[in-house]
Amino acid sequence: MGDRREVMLDLARRALAHFEAGTTDQADAPLEMPVAAYLNAERYAEERERIFKHLPLALALSLELRAPGDYKAVTALETPVLLVRGEDDKVRAFLNVCRHRGARLCADGTSHARVITCPYHAWVYDLDGRLAGQYGENTFGEIDKSAHGLIELACAERCGLVWVMLTPGERFDVDAWLGDFAAELDSLELSDWHLYEQRELPGPGWKVTMDGYLEAYHHNLVHRETVGKHTVGNLLVLDTWGPHQRLTFGRKSLGDLAGTDESEWQPGEHIRLIHSGFPNLSVSGILGDHCLVSQIFPGVTADATVTVQTILVADEPLTDAARAASAGFSDMVLEAVQVEDYGIGFGIQSGLDAIADTAFVFGRNEPAVQNYHGWIRRFMTQEGTRPW
Repeated sequence: MGDRREVMLDLARRALAHFEAGTTDQADAPLEMPVAAYLNAERYAEERERIFKHLPLALALSLELRAPGDYKAVTALETPVLLVRGEDDKVRAFLNVCRHRGARLCADGTSHARVITCPYHAWVYDLDGRLAGQYGENTFGEIDKSAHGLIELACAERCGLVWVMLTPGERFDVDAWLGDFAAELDSLELSDWHLYEQRELPGPGWKVTMDGYLEAYHHNLVHRETVGKHTVGNLLVLDTWGPHQRLTFGRKSLGDLAGTDESEWQPGEHIRLIHSGFPNLSVSGILGDHCLVSQIFPGVTADATVTVQTILVADEPLTDAARAASAGFSDMVLEAVQVEDYGIGFGIQSGLDAIADTAFVFGRNEPAVQNYHGWIRRFMTQEGTRPW
């Protein structure tokens, strides 16, 4: 706890220094990015394949799979995935496809089962993915059950999240992938939260969408009536762990720390942290006992995404006041993202063809956006070799 307080104090010091000076963390120089990087269909397909199908993705929160038999089915990049917590308390990932005739085993969502039964011909799989039984087995003919278990995907549980590789046969070392960023995610204690609400939001293209999660430059104008009421625009303290990033914003109360003894500081009341896990995870603690988790999945074409937006609360809201607070937070972040951020984003997306031969420019005050695009380039050119 003491070490974490020192981390938070240091972030508050850095943010306060920027607040008083009217400055922000900066990249070395502005960066031009061809608009074609947002539009070109061939480039998009290659980047989508490399970045999202050959790197670990956080597909679920551990708290969605608390007990043996809990499962979550999700479709990510057209890949049907089934996450199951086994009797040994280990979470495993499988293709959500029956080995008999390819039927979808479970509808997308969360539930609980002792075994996984195919709805087509009642083939039965245990929680470890092994074929355990077949309807009409005596008439089907003899097969090697051990060769007809579910197709497993590499999977690891760390930091309150379940990480999965979407390509069968590939493996990863989650500790190497996260590195020291794991300690940052661990500090959020995501497994201890309560899931209040989860929804899917259609969004503009992958890069247009992700850019908006990685800067505070737009907050004063776009979010003046929602999250902008609470944060200082164009003030960012940035820390990076390779492709992963921690963005620290100042709350409007940040200036209250000036002239007060640090021993009296409660830094969490004056700064807002966003943890951005490459390539599509954002965890944002915005107001007190509420947290927003966003998972952004690119669509088949370059102009669309789906965002899984999850609202967490520290404790299940059991009183009218607590329920009202959670509902208010949920409504605010929905407005901020769906209406404000994605409203702007859809406008950007619709105009890209008209400026296809030009370039965007990322300012020095947008270092997290620059870092994100830099890592896309590294992975596509093999400079970002796998750390596992």
